[in-house]
Amino acid sequence: MAVAADLDHATDSQWDWVAEQTRTYLASGGTEGHESNGVHTLVLATTGRRTGTPRRTCLIYGKAGEDFVVVASKGGADEDPAWFKNLQATPSVGVQAGTRRFTAHARVASPAEREPLWRQMVAIFPLYEEYAEKTDREIPIVLLTPTGS
Repeated sequence: MAVAADLDHATDSQWDWVAEQTRTYLASGGTEGHESNGVHTLVLATTGRRTGTPRRTCLIYGKAGEDFVVVASKGGADEDPAWFKNLQATPSVGVQAGTRRFTAHARVASPAEREPLWRQMVAIFPLYEEYAEKTDREIPIVLLTPTGS
Protein backbone atom coordinates (compact mmCIF):
# COMPACT_ATOMS: atom_id res chain seq x y z
CA MET A 1 0.00 0.00 0.00
CA ALA A 2 1.75 3.16 -1.20
CA VAL A 3 1.54 6.32 0.91
CA ALA A 4 2.97 9.83 0.61
CA ALA A 5 6.19 8.87 2.45
CA ASP A 6 6.98 6.30 -0.28
CA LEU A 7 7.71 9.13 -2.71
CA ASP A 8 11.18 9.57 -1.16
CA HIS A 9 12.42 6.00 -1.56
CA ALA A 10 10.44 4.55 -4.47
CA THR A 11 12.10 3.11 -7.56
CA ASP A 12 12.11 5.52 -10.50
CA SER A 13 10.54 5.00 -13.90
CA GLN A 14 12.48 2.87 -16.40
CA TRP A 15 12.35 5.87 -18.77
CA ASP A 16 15.46 7.97 -18.07
CA TRP A 17 13.86 11.33 -18.89
CA VAL A 18 10.89 10.58 -16.59
CA ALA A 19 13.22 9.42 -13.81
CA GLU A 20 15.29 12.61 -14.13
CA GLN A 21 12.18 14.80 -14.07
CA THR A 22 10.92 12.93 -11.00
CA ARG A 23 14.21 13.33 -9.10
CA THR A 24 14.41 17.05 -9.93
CA TYR A 25 10.78 17.55 -8.91
CA LEU A 26 11.20 15.84 -5.54
CA ALA A 27 14.64 17.34 -4.78
CA SER A 28 13.16 20.83 -5.21
CA GLY A 29 10.24 20.08 -2.91
CA GLY A 30 7.92 20.43 -5.89
CA THR A 31 8.99 23.92 -6.97
CA GLU A 32 10.79 22.67 -10.10
CA GLY A 33 9.11 20.46 -12.68
CA HIS A 34 5.54 21.06 -11.48
CA GLU A 35 4.60 23.38 -14.37
CA SER A 36 5.89 23.71 -17.92
CA ASN A 37 4.13 25.87 -20.51
CA GLY A 38 0.90 25.75 -18.53
CA VAL A 39 0.92 21.95 -18.16
CA HIS A 40 1.12 20.66 -14.58
CA THR A 41 2.66 17.37 -13.49
CA LEU A 42 2.55 15.37 -10.30
CA VAL A 43 4.66 12.52 -8.94
CA LEU A 44 2.73 9.30 -8.34
CA ALA A 45 3.98 6.45 -6.12
CA THR A 46 2.33 3.06 -6.54
CA THR A 47 3.06 -0.37 -5.06
CA GLY A 48 4.56 -2.85 -7.52
CA ARG A 49 1.93 -5.53 -8.06
CA ARG A 50 4.48 -8.35 -8.27
CA THR A 51 7.32 -7.04 -6.09
CA GLY A 52 5.52 -4.98 -3.45
CA THR A 53 8.19 -2.32 -4.00
CA PRO A 54 7.14 1.34 -4.21
CA ARG A 55 7.46 2.75 -7.75
CA ARG A 56 7.20 6.38 -8.87
CA THR A 57 6.62 8.33 -12.04
CA CYS A 58 5.69 11.84 -13.22
CA LEU A 59 2.31 12.37 -14.89
CA ILE A 60 0.37 15.28 -16.37
CA TYR A 61 -2.70 16.07 -14.30
CA GLY A 62 -5.91 18.03 -14.22
CA LYS A 63 -8.36 18.67 -11.40
CA ALA A 64 -12.00 17.67 -10.85
CA GLY A 65 -13.13 19.19 -7.57
CA GLU A 66 -10.72 17.88 -4.94
CA ASP A 67 -9.62 14.97 -7.16
CA PHE A 68 -6.50 14.92 -9.31
CA VAL A 69 -7.05 13.45 -12.78
CA VAL A 70 -4.39 11.48 -14.69
CA VAL A 71 -4.47 9.59 -17.99
CA ALA A 72 -3.06 6.06 -18.45
CA SER A 73 -2.04 6.69 -22.06
CA LYS A 74 1.44 5.13 -22.33
CA GLY A 75 1.83 7.18 -25.50
CA GLY A 76 -0.93 5.22 -27.23
CA ALA A 77 0.59 1.79 -26.64
CA ASP A 78 -1.71 -1.22 -26.85
CA GLU A 79 -1.14 -2.08 -23.20
CA ASP A 80 -1.76 -0.11 -20.04
CA PRO A 81 1.22 1.49 -18.29
CA ALA A 82 2.75 -0.39 -15.34
CA TRP A 83 1.74 2.34 -12.88
CA PHE A 84 -1.90 1.84 -13.88
CA LYS A 85 -1.70 -1.94 -13.41
CA ASN A 86 -0.09 -1.33 -10.02
CA LEU A 87 -2.83 0.98 -8.74
CA GLN A 88 -5.52 -1.40 -10.00
CA ALA A 89 -3.99 -4.05 -7.71
CA THR A 90 -3.42 -1.62 -4.80
CA PRO A 91 -5.35 1.65 -5.08
CA SER A 92 -3.59 3.44 -2.20
CA VAL A 93 -1.00 5.79 -3.75
CA GLY A 94 1.36 8.57 -2.75
CA VAL A 95 1.13 11.87 -4.63
CA GLN A 96 3.11 15.08 -4.78
CA ALA A 97 1.49 17.90 -6.77
CA GLY A 98 3.66 20.98 -6.57
CA THR A 99 4.61 21.39 -2.91
CA ARG A 100 1.56 19.44 -1.69
CA ARG A 101 2.21 15.83 -0.66
CA PHE A 102 -0.54 13.38 0.30
CA THR A 103 -1.83 9.82 0.24
CA ALA A 104 -4.73 9.20 -2.15
CA HIS A 105 -7.17 6.53 -3.24
CA ALA A 106 -7.04 5.82 -7.00
CA ARG A 107 -10.03 4.73 -9.05
CA VAL A 108 -10.90 4.54 -12.73
CA ALA A 109 -13.44 7.12 -13.85
CA SER A 110 -16.92 5.71 -14.39
CA PRO A 111 -18.35 5.74 -17.93
CA ALA A 112 -20.47 8.78 -16.99
CA GLU A 113 -17.41 10.65 -15.66
CA ARG A 114 -15.05 9.65 -18.44
CA GLU A 115 -16.18 11.77 -21.40
CA PRO A 116 -16.04 15.21 -19.74
CA LEU A 117 -12.76 14.28 -18.02
CA TRP A 118 -11.31 13.06 -21.33
CA ARG A 119 -12.21 16.37 -23.01
CA GLN A 120 -10.65 18.26 -20.11
CA MET A 121 -7.41 16.29 -20.29
CA VAL A 122 -7.18 16.60 -24.11
CA ALA A 123 -7.56 20.37 -23.70
CA ILE A 124 -4.61 20.29 -21.27
CA PHE A 125 -2.49 17.95 -23.43
CA PRO A 126 -3.78 17.59 -27.02
CA LEU A 127 -1.46 14.67 -27.84
CA TYR A 128 -3.80 12.42 -25.82
CA GLU A 129 -6.15 12.51 -28.81
CA GLU A 130 -3.38 11.18 -31.08
CA TYR A 131 -2.51 8.52 -28.51
CA ALA A 132 -6.15 7.35 -28.49
CA GLU A 133 -6.09 7.01 -32.29
CA LYS A 134 -2.99 4.78 -32.12
CA THR A 135 -4.59 2.07 -29.96
CA ASP A 136 -7.73 -0.04 -29.86
CA ARG A 137 -7.91 0.11 -26.05
CA GLU A 138 -9.92 2.77 -24.28
CA ILE A 139 -7.32 4.84 -22.47
CA PRO A 140 -8.21 4.87 -18.77
CA ILE A 141 -8.83 8.09 -16.85
CA VAL A 142 -7.87 7.83 -13.18
CA LEU A 143 -9.13 9.94 -10.29
CA LEU A 144 -6.81 10.38 -7.29
CA THR A 145 -8.80 11.35 -4.21
CA PRO A 146 -6.70 12.70 -1.31
CA THR A 147 -7.17 10.68 1.89
CA GLY A 148 -4.48 12.14 4.15
CA SER A 149 -0.93 13.42 4.39
